[in-house]
Amino acid sequence: MANDFGLQSLQLRQMVAARLRAEILDGTVKPGEWLRQEALSRRYGVSQTPVREALKQLAAEGLVEDVAYRGVRVVDLCRGDVEDLYACRALIESRAARFAAANITDGEVDELEEIYRRMSSCPVPEGLSEYRELNRQFHAAIIAASRRSFMVRNLAQLWSAFPTMLWSNIPPVARTSAPGRDEPDSAEHAEIVAALRQRDPERAARAVRHHIEAACIALLAAMENQRSGDAQATQVGAAAEG
Repeated sequence: MANDFGLQSLQLRQMVAARLRAEILDGTVKPGEWLRQEALSRRYGVSQTPVREALKQLAAEGLVEDVAYRGVRVVDLCRGDVEDLYACRALIESRAARFAAANITDGEVDELEEIYRRMSSCPVPEGLSEYRELNRQFHAAIIAASRRSFMVRNLAQLWSAFPTMLWSNIPPVARTSAPGRDEPDSAEHAEIVAALRQRDPERAARAVRHHIEAACIALLAAMENQRSGDAQATQVGAAAEG
């Protein structure tokens, strides 16, 4: 009986964590938003215990933070955070690509090329959600092909939330691609596939690093555009009130 109760508690925690994680990643719950246990308990129709445990799980994943004496809120990443995140990705994923070039099989290259082909055929903006999921699979396949278990684990944690959350929570790029990135992005993915098919470690590492750094620049530009738009809206509102 105790085991049944423990299993039910685990299932409820996982259910709450999954639903809240999805709402954070798709932008329903915004960066900086406070997460009150009572409100979440009512929203999901559960007691506060699985909510509390789910919040601990999401805090461990880095999606939310526990602020002393105030409660739990969704993380709100600043420009410096984004720069650091993408710098870490560029460093570790380029290293993973170097090892992948030495270890990847013909079948894995074929699979990677198929993912790239499907990405290229995704219409934007209506197919953007599928494109971003395929992009995640593309990078995950390269990381897995490195056969470096430590990098696989750490990059899986980075990819589990942040790239998706970052893009989905910035209005200029939430539902459409970054301006001017469609063709360069496709060319960068093609270069990565070509480098891996040639089993060229340095070329693969260089291609992945360039791709991630270019994505970072595009995201930072979108963040800056959002900040400028918010500032203009504030000025217009102040002028109207004045």
